[in-house]
Amino acid sequence: MSKHLSLDERLDIEKYLSQNKSFKEIGKLIDKNCTTISREIRSHYTVKNTGGIGRRFNNCVYRATCPNRGRACTLNNCTEFKEENCPLLNKPPYVCNGCSKKSRCTLTKHIYDAIYSYKEYSDTLSETREGLLIDKDEIDYLNNLLVPLIKNQGQSIHQAVINNKNKIMCSEKTIYKLLDLGLLKIKNIDLPMKVRYRKRRKNVKVYKVDKHCLESRTYEDYLNYIKEHPDTPVVQMDSVEGRKGGKVLLTIHFVNCSLMLAFLREHNDAQSVIDIFNELEKILGIEKFKEMFVIILTDNDSEFSNPKEIEFNMETREQRTQIFYCHSSSPNEKGSCEVNHELIRRILPKGTSFDNLTQEDINMVMSHVNS
Repeated sequence: MSKHLSLDERLDIEKYLSQNKSFKEIGKLIDKNCTTISREIRSHYTVKNTGGIGRRFNNCVYRATCPNRGRACTLNNCTEFKEENCPLLNKPPYVCNGCSKKSRCTLTKHIYDAIYSYKEYSDTLSETREGLLIDKDEIDYLNNLLVPLIKNQGQSIHQAVINNKNKIMCSEKTIYKLLDLGLLKIKNIDLPMKVRYRKRRKNVKVYKVDKHCLESRTYEDYLNYIKEHPDTPVVQMDSVEGRKGGKVLLTIHFVNCSLMLAFLREHNDAQSVIDIFNELEKILGIEKFKEMFVIILTDNDSEFSNPKEIEFNMETREQRTQIFYCHSSSPNEKGSCEVNHELIRRILPKGTSFDNLTQEDINMVMSHVNS
């Protein structure tokens, strides 16, 4: 059992908090210790200064009797202002998710949000694993040892490490990294061979918002679903990049009617995809959206790696669609979409910048593609 809480487990915690379940009950339901639940909530809740229904935010202890009530009360600028905090926030569950008075309360609220918690925890975990575990004294020691050998005697880093392996208690890779960071008194110009080397090409790491996004969403799961529901309309989704780092297209292809839509996005990130689907639901309504987007087949790329927020309306927690992923490097598994991409590329060749294009320009391109 992993000691880290997954996004699904955090979503369950948020749901059970809204149902006023205790930490012990939540722990049993998700198979975690109740202390873990308590620590998670106290560490990752959000503070919101929002009012209630028909009431603006006001956390002044005199808000009910103040003569300025109903006028331009400036709160913190008022000489009589005295902050009031809800005493219930000092004891379990520490948050307002399941509070019956939340819709009427005008005080500061503590809200546990699973998506925010997961992102904050992931960012913190990533930061703790970055950097070098070395202090100033160790750097000074390496400088005193390596500078005479490399600058004065002309030795390479490899030769210096091999000849002093009992004194240099770190790897050659670490020394090169310290050199590139400018922490050593040795520079690249002091290493005649290094300046001749071509800079190595770094492997690009594919970032996944949800590392478990493929669970129950593989191409095999898709084929099984289609086998059980043969008349299900399929929607294929992909991205079309312009210049690297610039604007990008999100393409949505309705296979049954051979219609493709394309939406211009500022950046190729997961949030821009989620925003488009949220906007489509607002325009179509939840029932029409569910009718049009029964299942979606897409690539296993990072911008599609947060399926929960596409599949669900995160405010109502209602499921609106279901996502499945193709195998890596298998464009044939959504061939209809890829054929239309070839038509798009005839008008917008690879390497073309989309930065000066508008959504109206893209609509014009898609009218030619769909004709």
